[in-house]
Amino acid sequence: MIAYIARRILQMIPTVLGVIMITFILFNLVGGSPALMTLGRNVSPRQLEEFDELRGFNKPLFMGWWSGTRAFEDQVFVTDAGPWRNDRHVRRESDAGEAFLRFDKDEIHVIPLEFTLRSDTGFRWLIRYRLPESGSVKFGLIGPKSEDEEQEWRQVTTLPATERWRREVVEFRVEDDSAGWVPALLVTDGDLELDSIRLQRRARHFFDSQFVHYLGQIIRLDLGTSSQTEQPIGQMIRAGIGPSLTLTVPIFLIGLVIAISLSLICAFFRNTWLDRFFVVLGVALMSINYLVWIIVGQYLLAFRWGWFPVWGYESMAYLLLPVTVGVVSGLGTDLRFYRTVMLDEMYKEYVRTAFAKGVSRSGVLFKHVLKNAMITVVTNVVIAIPFLYTGSLLLESFFGIPGLGYMGINAINSSDVDVIRAIVLIGSILYVFANLLTDICYAWVDPRVKLK
Repeated sequence: MIAYIARRILQMIPTVLGVIMITFILFNLVGGSPALMTLGRNVSPRQLEEFDELRGFNKPLFMGWWSGTRAFEDQVFVTDAGPWRNDRHVRRESDAGEAFLRFDKDEIHVIPLEFTLRSDTGFRWLIRYRLPESGSVKFGLIGPKSEDEEQEWRQVTTLPATERWRREVVEFRVEDDSAGWVPALLVTDGDLELDSIRLQRRARHFFDSQFVHYLGQIIRLDLGTSSQTEQPIGQMIRAGIGPSLTLTVPIFLIGLVIAISLSLICAFFRNTWLDRFFVVLGVALMSINYLVWIIVGQYLLAFRWGWFPVWGYESMAYLLLPVTVGVVSGLGTDLRFYRTVMLDEMYKEYVRTAFAKGVSRSGVLFKHVLKNAMITVVTNVVIAIPFLYTGSLLLESFFGIPGLGYMGINAINSSDVDVIRAIVLIGSILYVFANLLTDICYAWVDPRVKLK
């Protein structure tokens, strides 16, 4: 068995990596900008950049040397002149349906940035332009200038002249002593026509990416920091998992025992009024919405009759009502499922053989039917275990239980992406390990199953 478990764990490594990859894609790529989802669109580009910098969202996605920066929004001049809209020396024109900017010559045109570029970092401009053969354009950094001084330039690049649209890459580096230096261009001759311009930042190395950063956090068991509470997410999960388990474990165990017991009664008295009663009861319980149980329980049992506390988590008494609601609301589905499993076993050959040998009805139920149905029961039970840690979103929210379900609802409402991603990741990994536990339990409950 040890060799089998070790082999299965090795086989689970690609699965876990796949889970990590899917989680990363869902929250870093498909969902859009985490900074915009968390902070909203009414904050400054500098605040968005600081959020991305703190959490590694400003790096390349998987690998590479270059990534975008919020210091300069990518510009394609379709509707207006972009950051140069108030510059009287820059005009927006069009040619054959294609919009571009035309810059006056003999003027220094400072490229407007949202904030100062990070020092000791490499950057590059990606531009698409057109310049007559006689034209000349200086592209670089200009420093602070007093009235009596001549403008000083650094890292100057001269754009080659071209009659057709041309794409050019202009790289530069912001040194530690470059305070006050800003990117600019100077048209010394000809007419510069600019179609598009982008600014990118150079990564520290080729694998300095969002995915590697995320993978490093997982290896270090660092789940990040909540953008809402500014607390380590690992600490928040450790604080919330206790209240969640005190709620979900009793619901799970009590509901399981009651459902299996009632399903055995249905099998014992199959096709009688008692069996039909439990079938109708199960369908009725399934038909009532989960929220109805919560609202009726709080209003009638807690508020009107005063049998239970309405809200809070001060003692175990506060868990009695949510546990009761959780058991009752899930009993209908479990009862119908386990009843079907037990009745399926009751009509098999080995049951008729046991009855023919004179085995009592109770002996057939508990020694044969229940034992042979354990494969299905174990599958349903073990797969449900990983979801116990996440708590119950609705119960914890309505009853004020500070568990992971309550934390998850708050994270969704406040767009706290890091918290939601951590909860989903841990739940997914626990689900993978639950599959291994299921196989081991198969061999334990059924001697015919061999772990090979």
